[in-house]
Amino acid sequence: MNQEKVRLMVVDDEAHIGMALDHIFSAAGYEVKTFTDGFSALEAVGSFAPKVVILDVMMPGIDGFAVAKAIRQRPGLDQTAIVFLTAKGTLDDKMQGYDAGAEVYVVKPFDNDDLLDKVSAILSLNE
Repeated sequence: MNQEKVRLMVVDDEAHIGMALDHIFSAAGYEVKTFTDGFSALEAVGSFAPKVVILDVMMPGIDGFAVAKAIRQRPGLDQTAIVFLTAKGTLDDKMQGYDAGAEVYVVKPFDNDDLLDKVSAILSLNE
């Protein structure tokens, strides 16, 4: 049985976090692409067509909120789930994240299993 892997995109300017998330989600059976900035992620998001995008907020050039809004405006990506994973944890930050189109907002530091469970829950809701 050849089941296609669920595509997941990680966008975080801290390379070690991107590598850690790549490892966590690849080990769980996801197809993962990581990016260290919002511009390169936006260039690839249409052709990669991820089911989930995990986004940091604070990044050089374009922040995660702007990336999320841009993804939400792209044709064919309306079913792409957005998860913010960021150190910005105030109520205003969270509201801005949900306003930008996030399904989930997770504040760093995070628990690996909790993050995996949240992504799995989002995917089961979207099936």
